Amino acid sequence: MAWALKLPLTDEVIESGLVQDFDASLSGIGQELGAGAYSMSDVLALPIFKQEESNLPPDSENKILPFQYVLCAATSPAIKLHDETLTYLNQGQSYEIRMLDNRKLGELPEITGKMVKSIIRVVFHDRRLQYTEHQQLEGWRWNRPGDRILDLDIPMSVGMVDPRANPTQLNTVEFLWDPSKRTSVFIQVHCISTEFTMRKHGGEKGVPFRIQIDTFKENDGEEYTEHQHSASCQVKVFKPKGADRKQKTDREKMEKRAPQEKEKYQPSYETTILTECSPWPEVTYVNNSPSPGFNSTHNSFPVAEGNGSPGHQPEPVVQVADVSTSPCNLLPAATPQDAQQWLHRNRFSPFCRLFTNFSGADLLKLTREDVIQICGPADGIRLFNALKGRVVRPRLTVYVCQESQQAREQQQKHENGDTASSTFFVYHAIYLEDLTAVELTEKIAQLFNISPRQISQIFKQGPTGIHVLVSDEMIQNFQDEVCFVLDTMKAETNDGYHIILK
Repeated sequence: MAWALKLPLTDEVIESGLVQDFDASLSGIGQELGAGAYSMSDVLALPIFKQEESNLPPDSENKILPFQYVLCAATSPAIKLHDETLTYLNQGQSYEIRMLDNRKLGELPEITGKMVKSIIRVVFHDRRLQYTEHQQLEGWRWNRPGDRILDLDIPMSVGMVDPRANPTQLNTVEFLWDPSKRTSVFIQVHCISTEFTMRKHGGEKGVPFRIQIDTFKENDGEEYTEHQHSASCQVKVFKPKGADRKQKTDREKMEKRAPQEKEKYQPSYETTILTECSPWPEVTYVNNSPSPGFNSTHNSFPVAEGNGSPGHQPEPVVQVADVSTSPCNLLPAATPQDAQQWLHRNRFSPFCRLFTNFSGADLLKLTREDVIQICGPADGIRLFNALKGRVVRPRLTVYVCQESQQAREQQQKHENGDTASSTFFVYHAIYLEDLTAVELTEKIAQLFNISPRQISQIFKQGPTGIHVLVSDEMIQNFQDEVCFVLDTMKAETNDGYHIILK
């Protein structure tokens, strides 16, 4: 009986010993990686740097990894062992990605001395969002017109040749580079993780993204379609400085944990190594026709000479109709092509892509709120006013009528009490903005098709028939929509005339 009672105690001791041995083996991983020098191939072999097996190509075990990509941003310390690393990024901040040649001597000689093409994407990590990626990106485009999700910081990049960004693919950039030369690419991510969450009440967790790089070499037709390598990493994007605060919060949480709990988590590394993955589905249908040159609303820097591709074709120039022969206001009968020209003519070129299929009637049906939501407050109000043909109200409106002999006679009859006259007087409107005598002189000269130099002075008839010189201050004190009869008097000193406002 005594022997039977001691058996469970022995099992507990054995079990406790196994747990301690297992914990000790895990703690050794962090210690090995914490050393100053280590083999990159050994690091990649660790479970914490591997994705789920279903994401890897079938022959990944025997496949040579020709390239390696390192994102220069620290990983989070709050990630458990055997889970994929997570890196926090700040919105709009430039982050370096080092493009490394990982080939051994003599491996893949067909790409030695040649350029390769890499495509960088920001995609969704969650499969649910991957299935609706097109709708998600279109919604983001609608809320952030003119912005891109991913940009290249060209001035800071090194070794990058012929960078390009397709205007229709906001989350993708591409470029050429020589594996034998030092290449560092700086990227900027402009969307934040919380922009794609279902509820927007504050405090919600943002969705994770993936930064994926697919690299291709030239085929026999000198087109970059032959896939060589793909790798990706998991990131979350915060508002400016938000990533630093999140990293600090995770570090403080880990410091408060017990030593045994800390051993269950990965240490934070200064850089993030992109791990091998399957090529992005779209790369099978890579279009090698020249894409539009790199252009960004955040960075518009020309590429240095010598970096341009000989086969690069410039963007087609949009033919804009002559302003003098086109109506200022958009008509409902305008075709989508006419509407595009109208947008260009009125300085709304950044929104032409958004309104590609809009006819004149479609644009005119948009409400003020619709236009502001699409284009933002500043450009939205300007576009709405342009669509509705709204003109800025002048500061002062003056009505003038040129006095003639017939008008004098009719005026005399009116003063004598003869109201039977049916003479019709035509007045012309003059709109003033600067409220100066020079502006009034130019507008009167323009009205009667004469040169402003033919008008010597402008007087206003005052009490008892005196002539008061019209000054800037007098015009500023005119009542709006005041009426005057213009009379002329020959100037004594030159061939010009004096204008008298009655």
